[in-house]
Amino acid sequence: MVNEQMSIMSLVSNASLLVQMVMLALLLASMVSWSMIVRRSLFFRRAKREQMRFEGEFWSGMDLAQLFRDGNEDAQAGKTRDGCEAIFRAGFKEFTRLRQQKMDADAVMEGTQRAMRVALNREEERLDQNLPFLASVGSTSPYVGLFGTVWGIMSSFRGLANAHQATLQTVAPGISEALVATAMGLFAAIPAVLAYNRLSARSDSLYSQYETFSDEFSSILHRQVHARTTTSASQ
Repeated sequence: MVNEQMSIMSLVSNASLLVQMVMLALLLASMVSWSMIVRRSLFFRRAKREQMRFEGEFWSGMDLAQLFRDGNEDAQAGKTRDGCEAIFRAGFKEFTRLRQQKMDADAVMEGTQRAMRVALNREEERLDQNLPFLASVGSTSPYVGLFGTVWGIMSSFRGLANAHQATLQTVAPGISEALVATAMGLFAAIPAVLAYNRLSARSDSLYSQYETFSDEFSSILHRQVHARTTTSASQ
């Protein structure tokens, strides 16, 4: 194992400058990708946990005004609220403000839904953060590695012009050095592609749940505001 590691290290150290730069770029891309994979995985796990917690409180029958006030206390304590709770807070705050202005029911609902759409778009941006980078690494790394390989093989064949005898022993080291770039390109690309597919699916799933909650909450507010309007008209 040690000899194998030393041989790989020697291949890298003996490669041409351009191929070494390609290998370094791929290594950095792989390190950044793994960092993003870990952070986004933890983020989605926390987002799912918070979503389940808030929906449990929301559908428990708690008064919506009290739920909003509890969120204000958490905000004052420095706790950030995202996901469904951010959508709820944006919608309920706008709903309360417009009702206090004695606006008609349709105007209240239009403003409330607009506020929730803005909050939903913000949550979508948070869910998709760093995913385009993983997609770029997954799609371009093999080609970057292939470029290093082609360049290394070209350098090996140019070296044959000055060799007195062209043998496999003469060409093999240069080709082996070049193929390391391809291997590193695949090493960077494969985890990035797998992580992108998995994280993108989790992002779509959470966004769908946020969207469903937004529609359900909008329906609740719609019933409330029209019930108030009907009661006032009957009086």
